[in-house]
Amino acid sequence: MKQILYVGAAAAAFALAAFTIAPSETSEPKMLEIGTKAPKTDLKMADVSGKEITLQSAAGKNGLLVIFSCNTCPFVVGNGSKSAGWEGRYPEVADMAQAKGINTVMVNSNEAKRAGGDSMADMKKRYSEKGLKGYYALDAKSQLADAFGAMTTPHVFLFDKDMKLIYKGAIDDAVDSPADVKTPYLKNAIEAYSNGKAIEPNSTRQVGCSIKRVKV
Repeated sequence: MKQILYVGAAAAAFALAAFTIAPSETSEPKMLEIGTKAPKTDLKMADVSGKEITLQSAAGKNGLLVIFSCNTCPFVVGNGSKSAGWEGRYPEVADMAQAKGINTVMVNSNEAKRAGGDSMADMKKRYSEKGLKGYYALDAKSQLADAFGAMTTPHVFLFDKDMKLIYKGAIDDAVDSPADVKTPYLKNAIEAYSNGKAIEPNSTRQVGCSIKRVKV
């Protein structure tokens, strides 16, 4: 399993501005391994639609794409003219996945920021304003993030029709601008899986702000 490590100029700047590219710390939950079945598929989460969903109910016939995301991290939402962020690429990826029978669930696990931009009301507003697609669910107490070992926003996990993990990590290699993308990791993974080919690489380094868990 290959690991890809990259940090763009904007990512480095954000890190210095108190946003983190989450390290592999012993205090972090253990991240899912490739080939592992999705945990907590029956965990009920409130969706922006007003309904409750689970990963099991949200999955498409050929799999599920889970993106840990939020409303507040510049790696997701961008940083003015300095960086586009990855969020603007979510709808295109969701459309591509859906065309292949794979549904998308964005998950907001920033429990410590519910009063700081990551409440359900904030999620509904952003979903509508940004034309996001798929589900956008609130992960109360970061339960799903802990079960996945998710570390950053964004952090991507792609599951096959049997809900086994086939790709994890980053969306692509250029947070600053879609025009600068050299390797669209997630799109390549979806395409390879849909064509019955091996996903290479099947794991890349997640880059973003740390998920804001409540410290106990």
